[in-house]
Amino acid sequence: MLSRPLLALALAAAMLAPVAHATTPPRNPGAIRNVVLVHGVFADGSSWAAVIANLQARGLHVTAVQNPLTSLAADVAATKSVLAMQDGPTVLVGHSYGGKVIRQAGDDSKVAALVYIAALAPEAGEDFGQLAERFPAPPGQASIRVTDGYAQLDEAGFIANFAPDASTVTAHVLASVQAPVAAGLFGEHTTVAAWKSKPSWYAVSTDDRMLAPAMEPFLAERMHAATVELDSGHASPITVPGSLADLIVRATEGGR
Repeated sequence: MLSRPLLALALAAAMLAPVAHATTPPRNPGAIRNVVLVHGVFADGSSWAAVIANLQARGLHVTAVQNPLTSLAADVAATKSVLAMQDGPTVLVGHSYGGKVIRQAGDDSKVAALVYIAALAPEAGEDFGQLAERFPAPPGQASIRVTDGYAQLDEAGFIANFAPDASTVTAHVLASVQAPVAAGLFGEHTTVAAWKSKPSWYAVSTDDRMLAPAMEPFLAERMHAATVELDSGHASPITVPGSLADLIVRATEGGR
């Protein structure tokens, strides 16, 4: 397996070259400056590499959390430790399971807005498994393998379902470095629904194969989030980073 630093370099080489040449509009001087990004399961913080470069090119201060993925409490603690380092109001962004983390950690006083990206967003104490049963099972679920209490996606399933619209090289790299996930993580309940008190945005992945596509608009509507639909699979931070950066910038400026 590649180490996380090598993954970051590999992804940078594969995805970031166009960003350096992008022309971006000037930012609203009164906008929020800080962005904290929270990855989901079967990934790590370097999955945000292209989004980070895009946001940095627009003058934002960006930090990616490295979730241990051992328990929801541990992931929330990791996120709150990063929030404590921010020097002012912050937009907190979660991808996939990261939406569950920001929903809990989003009650932090520094969090001014929340952005969900193909993300879980349960009610406080909600049994998300029962909620998921209301929608057709996505094909990616069949690719999850559990060994000694930890879950991963098998390589073929990762490429076909987690990152089907990524380049072959990038998909194989991401599959090889996916972080092991404590199997019990999927059933843990949150106790806070930060989206009830913080303005929220949601990016729906219309071709998602890890979450039921119909679930994402349902969650976005339930939280009254400003919503965009993206023609992408689950790994939208990898495949459509510019569109996600646009949405995050809107959140920093309060644009609905």
